[in-house]
Amino acid sequence: MKPEQMEMLLRDCTLCPRECHADRLHGKKGYCGMGSTVVAARAALHMWEEPCISGSRGSGAVFFTGCGLKCCFCQNRDIAIGDSGLEISTERLADIFLELEQEGAANLNLVTGAHDVPQILTALEIAQQKGFDLPVVYNSSGYEKVETLRLLNGYVDVYLPDLKYMESELAGAFSHAQDYPERAKAAICEMVRQTGPCEFGEDGYIRKGTIVRHLILPGHTRNSIKVLEYLHETYGNEIYISIMNQFTPIYHQENYPELNRRVTAREYEKVLDAAVELGIENGFFQEGETAKESFIPAFDYEGVQTHSKTEDRVKIKKGENKKE
Repeated sequence: MKPEQMEMLLRDCTLCPRECHADRLHGKKGYCGMGSTVVAARAALHMWEEPCISGSRGSGAVFFTGCGLKCCFCQNRDIAIGDSGLEISTERLADIFLELEQEGAANLNLVTGAHDVPQILTALEIAQQKGFDLPVVYNSSGYEKVETLRLLNGYVDVYLPDLKYMESELAGAFSHAQDYPERAKAAICEMVRQTGPCEFGEDGYIRKGTIVRHLILPGHTRNSIKVLEYLHETYGNEIYISIMNQFTPIYHQENYPELNRRVTAREYEKVLDAAVELGIENGFFQEGETAKESFIPAFDYEGVQTHSKTEDRVKIKKGENKKE
């Protein structure tokens, strides 16, 4: 991406559906909590994605600080609200991509980077000029603008979005985004248009396609079944659906007490039964006790810091925003 194009996008930011129009280029922060500099909290091999993404090699996951959605139950709250991370240049981000490839990552996994799309594209171009050649996975909340996704066309091989809600009331209550269902449906449509049906290599890793995730929320299986109905009726076997029961009640919810517990076995079975009845064939489900805090990665800046002379240009962000 040309510098002038990146500057234009950040000067009056409408990259996500919030369309906050923040001048991030000149020190203002968007709804996402971020300015113009990329902030990342972790860049390491990640073993906890779907089998076709992590496999035995691990996915090269880069966790970006900041988020345009900020769900009240967010499992990655520390980075979503901008409390943890290191400021890095686009050149350093490109080096991180290359380092993950050298470590043997099966793919590059960009986790919640919607607000940093211009910088990500610039970093990808720099890395590709240096020989970077991993499949790129765009790991998303699903709350995306189609116009921003179109910038990623040709750069992203695999889309990994959530479809959290089909009920706008839940989206408004839990994520302050009553328009989430419409936005996410349009976003997934664009993702599938770009990737087409899922394609896998002989090694079992996905090479191209869209996998839609859905996290079941305790007490809201009706919403989950609506999600499955929509996805199957709209895309059939063109996509894969990942049904997750790993909801972990990390923060006490005063207004939504149902979120203060985990999903029960019966709730998960009810949603899986619905998937079978719908005829969903391409999908993933979770076994065992996945709803543990240990499944949440440590945002300890692993892989983000550099040991070169440029390290003094990296600014530690942890705790900086806690008084806001």
